[in-house]
Amino acid sequence: MTKQLRVALAGNANVGKSVIFNQLTGLNQIVGNWPGKTVERAEGTLHFKGYTIRLIDLPGIYSLSPFSIEEIVSRDYIATEKPDLIINVVDASALERNLYFTLQLLELDAPIVIALNQMDLAAKKGIRINVKRLSELLGVPVVPTVAITGSGINELLLTVIEVIEEKRKLQPFNVRYGQEVEKIIQELQEIMKREPSLADVSYPLRWLAVKLLEKDEDVIKKLRDYECADKILKHAERLATKLESIHGEPSPVVLASERYSIASKIFKEVASIDAYPRISFEHKLDALTTHKILGYIFLTCVLASMFTFIFIGGNIISEYLDPLFRSLIFQLERILQAHLPEIAVKLISNGVLDGVTAGITIALPYIAPFYIILALLEDSGYLARAAFLMDNLMHKIGLHGKAFIPLILGYGCSVPACIGCRIMETQRERLIAAFVVTLVPCAARTIVILGLVGRFVGLYAALGLYAFNIILILALGRLAFKVLPGEPVGLIMEVPHYKKPSLRVVISKTWFRTKEFVYIAFPIIVAGSLAITAMDLTGFIEILTSNMKPLIEGWLGLPANAGVPLIFGVLRKELTLILLSELIPLESLTAMQMIVFTLITMIYIPCVATIAALVKEFGWMKALTIAIVNVALALLIGGIAYRVLTFL
Repeated sequence: MTKQLRVALAGNANVGKSVIFNQLTGLNQIVGNWPGKTVERAEGTLHFKGYTIRLIDLPGIYSLSPFSIEEIVSRDYIATEKPDLIINVVDASALERNLYFTLQLLELDAPIVIALNQMDLAAKKGIRINVKRLSELLGVPVVPTVAITGSGINELLLTVIEVIEEKRKLQPFNVRYGQEVEKIIQELQEIMKREPSLADVSYPLRWLAVKLLEKDEDVIKKLRDYECADKILKHAERLATKLESIHGEPSPVVLASERYSIASKIFKEVASIDAYPRISFEHKLDALTTHKILGYIFLTCVLASMFTFIFIGGNIISEYLDPLFRSLIFQLERILQAHLPEIAVKLISNGVLDGVTAGITIALPYIAPFYIILALLEDSGYLARAAFLMDNLMHKIGLHGKAFIPLILGYGCSVPACIGCRIMETQRERLIAAFVVTLVPCAARTIVILGLVGRFVGLYAALGLYAFNIILILALGRLAFKVLPGEPVGLIMEVPHYKKPSLRVVISKTWFRTKEFVYIAFPIIVAGSLAITAMDLTGFIEILTSNMKPLIEGWLGLPANAGVPLIFGVLRKELTLILLSELIPLESLTAMQMIVFTLITMIYIPCVATIAALVKEFGWMKALTIAIVNVALALLIGGIAYRVLTFL
């Protein structure tokens, strides 16, 4: 009979935790949210040595203090769910800083095995670690790994099984502070021991004592469920004041300093650093891409190259696929005409086949190259540096550099970009970030920009629309900052090491994102195309276009039936171009009409999936407000653009 295990991966951000998770679980992954929290939960399964191991990838955090939702989620899972084992993934190239979190895990009495990852990067930095001595000091197994190549992963799993089967005994390091601090912790712990109501508390009493002295608001809130809460909290406040009077610092600072001091002592005992480490290419590249002048030039070149590659690559693929599929459609139509009535042929041909063909020849050629580039930027470590560079600019709209990451993700898809706004610290910052993210041209809107303006008007016109969009985002973000006043939080963010992107990871990310696009978008594209065909056959399009004529023709200067694709564009933005191509020969539109149509599509109401994400993150009222503002803005700018371009 297969034995079941629950193992959690825990560690700082950018230590290679997710790479280890992917190496272990492969395609057997489920991604959702933690119950009641807007924090992503990734789970996977693997089979090893007669065990079915359920692996939980905890959020990347730096401590078990309640500074973020992620930290509370992680520590509650470890303390209350009590997994069979914790794999603490530690960055060998930043060992001293990472040990701070390891010590906190040991304080929670969690059974751990350490994956000492990124050993190759440590070696490049001239850091040599005595793995055996580190294991002896911490009293837990330490397995050196290089996750990106798979080195040490098998040994890590073998070690996990040995610990579970008690073939390797754990003798965890007993975290002890300085004499005055330790005396106060033990006094509070003894007071809590005498309270019967605390017998069933999930957390270790010593850890609770430390957290109360750190004035941990989440722990204080949880403690209030017990009868003795007031009494314990009074003692904790008295002892924290005593600790502060001895050290002359706030008690949370005193305990953090003590912990860092222990981590530093361990590091000095197990690590040595070469006096003159070799300056690697990665260091030189890092200096260039974060330079206060050259960094921005590099970023501009990266973004311009990205959109140029998508445009050229998309055009080549589209021009190759279009005649191929048109010929195939023609042959299928002839077969259908021989066996079915005319109305059925039109529904199948114009509705289903044209919808599928348009999705393959118009949408996929532009979205696949974008996903390839996004995966390369993510896996190389450049996205975090772009966020660092953009910090000053983001502050102009009341955000900080981390907001640049969901903005960049928005060029792929608005849904993960909206969800990605969770990395912002306050609700106000999340809302401003989500608002500006909905204005970013996602891959679906990129299809319209490059497939219509880029293809028929020219690349410079398409890039001009992107430039206008950036100015619009900054202006409206600034306005939102004024409407929702408050001070932006400073940027606290891990900048990962540069590394050569893994071909396997890039292909995997591109495949999963493209597959998700096909599964979600194609049914909607076909349904929209089928609905348009049915409306055309029943004459409903004529009624609709007639009623919309004053707005579409009069205010926006577009052909009257261009309003129908805009309505269906709420389902998917690339649907506007696909349906437009079915109603009007694209070549018949003027350059001005193409630009106005694209501007409206680029700005107006997000797709239904994005609206659903906004509702989930912020509620109906805020999601509806963002949607209404976007529609009004699109119609206003579209009308102004029509008049300006006509005048020119």
